[in-house]
Amino acid sequence: MEFAHIPVLYREIMEIMAPIEGEVFVDCTLGGGHSRGFLERLGPAGRLIGIDQDEEALAAAKKNLACFGDQVTYVHSNYENLAEILHEYAPEGVDGILFDIGVSSHQLDDPARGFSYMQDAPLDMRMDQTRDFSAWDVVNTYSESELARIIREYGEENWAKRIAQFIVERRKVKSLETTGELAKSHEVSPEERR
Repeated sequence: MEFAHIPVLYREIMEIMAPIEGEVFVDCTLGGGHSRGFLERLGPAGRLIGIDQDEEALAAAKKNLACFGDQVTYVHSNYENLAEILHEYAPEGVDGILFDIGVSSHQLDDPARGFSYMQDAPLDMRMDQTRDFSAWDVVNTYSESELARIIREYGEENWAKRIAQFIVERRKVKSLETTGELAKSHEVSPEERR
């Protein structure tokens, strides 16, 4: 699947951040759209440090920004490591930092990533696919109370406790491997309705 990213509020961000020739900017969630705009305004003397934990996003950005050559430093990392990244790549400081936080449509649309119930896929949901820990680990190893807390806090689900009970009950029989199995795990059978 081709990695595509449409930057949000592009015009507004360029206007507010107002990059000028020769400056150094950081894109903490490199998708390519905002970065291209920065680089066009920074000119040949400018520099961009692009950070992303998704290797597919980095590969797509390298392809899309290839014309800027060594003006771009690509960093495979999470923006939570920003202080260390800046210490290594821009110890003299930077002029602008952008965080375009969220999940990309590419990640949601690619069934192999396991972010959606639209298609049955392995339970994954990793932004950084080089890491071992995935949604499978959460669903199949977390306690019922921890699952309920996560579902309630992050999913804002009123039935979080009951859904967690169903998940734990289902995984006693067999671990949940796919998004489809997870989606069906909290369906109530006719016997359970009685």
